[in-house]
Amino acid sequence: MIPVIDGHNDFVQRLIEDPSRRQEIWANGMGQGHLDLARMQANGFAGGFFAVWNASPDRGDGAARNAMMQAPPYDLPLPEPVSLPAAQAQAMAQFGALLWMERASAGRFRWVRSAADFRAAMDAGVVAGILHMEGAEAIDEDLDALHVFHAMGLVSLGPVWSRPTAFGHGVPFCFPRSPDIGPGLTDAGKRLVAECNRLRILIDLSHLNEAGFWDVARLSDAPLVATHSNAHALCQSTRNLTDRQLDAIRDSDGMVGVNFGVAFLREDGIKRADCGLEPILRHLDYLIEKLGEGRVGFGSDFDGTLIPDALGGTQGLPALLHALEGHGFDRPLIERLAHGNWLAAMARTFGA
Repeated sequence: MIPVIDGHNDFVQRLIEDPSRRQEIWANGMGQGHLDLARMQANGFAGGFFAVWNASPDRGDGAARNAMMQAPPYDLPLPEPVSLPAAQAQAMAQFGALLWMERASAGRFRWVRSAADFRAAMDAGVVAGILHMEGAEAIDEDLDALHVFHAMGLVSLGPVWSRPTAFGHGVPFCFPRSPDIGPGLTDAGKRLVAECNRLRILIDLSHLNEAGFWDVARLSDAPLVATHSNAHALCQSTRNLTDRQLDAIRDSDGMVGVNFGVAFLREDGIKRADCGLEPILRHLDYLIEKLGEGRVGFGSDFDGTLIPDALGGTQGLPALLHALEGHGFDRPLIERLAHGNWLAAMARTFGA
């Protein structure tokens, strides 16, 4: 079985929703969601980036948002911003839950900070986790909290989710539309980029608008990485990357993880899961053409979005790798897409 490294998941959101049953959720998933430790080990999930994300007190009407995404064009309202005190309280609770996962795994899961640590976990048959923050609402403009979270193991950070933060502006969920929406990084955002470079924290460009993307490209001395994004040329969602952005990622020796969310895969932008695995293959083909074989991987968005029924969750990874073989990819390329490219990107960003 070829091991898979994944660029993004939102598992902790499911874990904290029912704290009294978190051992069951982590150990076997209770038959729900895309991820759990048992399915990871059974299906070749070697590990990946686990996101801390701040939920707004008022998330809005989820059913109404889903209905809008069934009938493009759409422009979804975003949840309200989260205050710094509320975001820090949420982030601490989520970091606590994530760190608990290692203690509760009986040696089957560990947090890592470098490519070498990740390789060592893979060699030992242990699932590896990377601590990631999706949206920096929990970080103050003086960046003191960045150092606290870094000391706790944070090595990957997205300055924004889709709503604005003190550091910049994200892309709303719109289709069809360009990601060139709104202004770039704030002064605090520029300081954040510089400090992340100094600490060797990966700066995740997924969710950042195009003006912010170009600010990071101009200011950062690290490879440009989008952990869970797709090609705008194939699906005109604001969440996807234009050809010009892909060129910049290639030129920086960066990385893109293909997002399995159907609304970011399908040409019609519809949030419907009956599309099979073909859209994933199309985006992989396109990104390989634009970026080269060494700069593309997976960024599933497991437990954070609707994915193809044909995949289902972690249990669908063997079928996806089989589909890559049937698509004409040879084993060395499949191994690079599955894990090799992410290991190399980790070494180039937060440490060999």
